[in-house]
Amino acid sequence: MAATDAQRLIAAARGQVGVTLRYDPAYTVLAFPNGDVDRAKGVCTDVVIRAFRDALSLDLQGLVNADMRANFGAYPKNWGLGRPDRNIDHRRVPNLATFWRRQGAARPVTNDPADWRPGDIFTQMVGGRLPHTGIVSDRKNTTGIPLVIHNIGGGTREEDALFDHVLTGHFRWKV
Repeated sequence: MAATDAQRLIAAARGQVGVTLRYDPAYTVLAFPNGDVDRAKGVCTDVVIRAFRDALSLDLQGLVNADMRANFGAYPKNWGLGRPDRNIDHRRVPNLATFWRRQGAARPVTNDPADWRPGDIFTQMVGGRLPHTGIVSDRKNTTGIPLVIHNIGGGTREEDALFDHVLTGHFRWKV
């Protein structure tokens, strides 16, 4: 039986556990398209970017850049930029959330575990001020809450954290 896109996405995210060992938000000049920082480091968005690239051959760097070039006014102005920056735009949670909304991938944000499917993307606000994202796993905790695969510090991990912070987005894109 062939793996579904969601299963491939989760496997690609899970494959980063033990590889991406630290959280490093430093601005880095990247190759384009398909640019990436060293896989030993990264941020929460890098987990998602790498999973989509590795599992489904979808380059969020190129896709977000193209949409931002065509629709710059639709994206957040949090960084005071006057034009897209292909080195960093796809690595920012608010930009990814905007991209997925524009792609029609938004789902209702709920605290009901039954609403979250393997391969879904979540966004949160950590401490009320730091945007965060990750991928919903196909594994659950003992009470039925899905685990997530993310990098919130200390590298990529799979853990029980879906409802640890205020949820701001729920997306189901290409799975």
